[in-house]
Amino acid sequence: MRTAPTILHLDMDAFYASAEQASKPSLRGKAVIVGGLGPRGVVATASYEARVFGVHSAMPMAQARRLAPNAAYLTPRFMFYRAISDQVMGLLRNLSPLVEPLSLDEAFVDLEAGDAAWDEESARLAGARLRADIRAVTGLTGSVGLAASKMLAKIASEQAKPDGLVLIEPGTERALLGPMSVRILPGVGPATGDHLRRAGITTVEEIVEAGEDEVVRLLGKAHGHGLYAMALARDDRAVVAERDTKSVSVEDTYDVDIHDRVRVRMEVQRLADRCVRRLRGAGLSGRTIVLKVRRYDFSTLTRSETLRGPTDDPSVVREAAARLLEAVDTTGGVRLLGVGVSGLADYTQEDLFAQAAGEPAPVEEETADAEVSPVEETVGRERHWSAGHDVRHAEYGPGWVQGSGLGRVTVRFETPHDREPGRVRTFRTDDPALEPAEPLPLVRDAVRG
Repeated sequence: MRTAPTILHLDMDAFYASAEQASKPSLRGKAVIVGGLGPRGVVATASYEARVFGVHSAMPMAQARRLAPNAAYLTPRFMFYRAISDQVMGLLRNLSPLVEPLSLDEAFVDLEAGDAAWDEESARLAGARLRADIRAVTGLTGSVGLAASKMLAKIASEQAKPDGLVLIEPGTERALLGPMSVRILPGVGPATGDHLRRAGITTVEEIVEAGEDEVVRLLGKAHGHGLYAMALARDDRAVVAERDTKSVSVEDTYDVDIHDRVRVRMEVQRLADRCVRRLRGAGLSGRTIVLKVRRYDFSTLTRSETLRGPTDDPSVVREAAARLLEAVDTTGGVRLLGVGVSGLADYTQEDLFAQAAGEPAPVEEETADAEVSPVEETVGRERHWSAGHDVRHAEYGPGWVQGSGLGRVTVRFETPHDREPGRVRTFRTDDPALEPAEPLPLVRDAVRG
């Protein structure tokens, strides 16, 4: 393990919720919860104001509503978050060629590889400069951890939250880790934590005191040796700039179980098209088509079919997914469907099947993931507007949807650059003057990373 604290871990603070607060003046300083708003929805991100009530990520949305009934509940705008993430990742790549993104809002950076830091002072300056650049470009805040290893840098960024910077000085790692819960170590989840607790081990120092042999006896060789090394603050994992994509997939969970077989087939076709759009967007093709079905009783079935060569032809993927569906009993109802492609390659093989001969079927450009579209056409052509999404009115200008129902949609007209909350007005859901809109930038004239 290196001796200088030149591994940086960045974690954007309550990313989705903070982005929503920054774009909506009326929500600043208030409890904001982003996630699926249906009966089976879960919390994606909760603002710090919402966390005071006990709301946290991955919590069922129904439970969050009981804990914080007066919070603002919004559906995610993933394309908006991805655009901000691209800006942040650009700033990180300005620091070093070795950037390892973990998600839209989290990444490791090897500062030494980019000659951005070589000792404690230069690392601290690089971290402070990064935080300032993120605020200037995106208007949001991120917490930075600096240490000599990935594990410690991530622990440092957790300690820095929110909107802070923590550097773990070399030589202090063991003293820092000792009193911490074993759950702080990578790979120690609830099951492993409970197993260690039953053996009388609850802190990192108690792992060290137990000795390597005992830890291996409790957890096995593969897990035990690695965990004991981390308890001693040894972590030699390198920052990896590129991760090979093993598969591309999409899936949807439905608020109400689908029983109609025709509807199930239509959903599978739609998911196949979305999957191909992602596949093409990444410049990839694949040989194995995968269908995932979670039934009414929570049993999950996975079926796959391997083609003779890689393809990105939507008709081929649709037909393969349809064949896989025929072998699955959906009589009792379906709560989740997914379509994926694996066995990826960066080329395609034409004319795999006779039924796919001729010109490939056109694929519409993908504009959104599930729950991203601000308005969806529903039965009877009535428009359903998603809470939190951007709109524009011919007379009142840009705003966002506060809520909708019973043929009405309520809009608050404000922009990220307003100092005061905007006015609220209600319209018919089919008002021709109201249209979906692109998100406005959080910072005027921000330089994209």
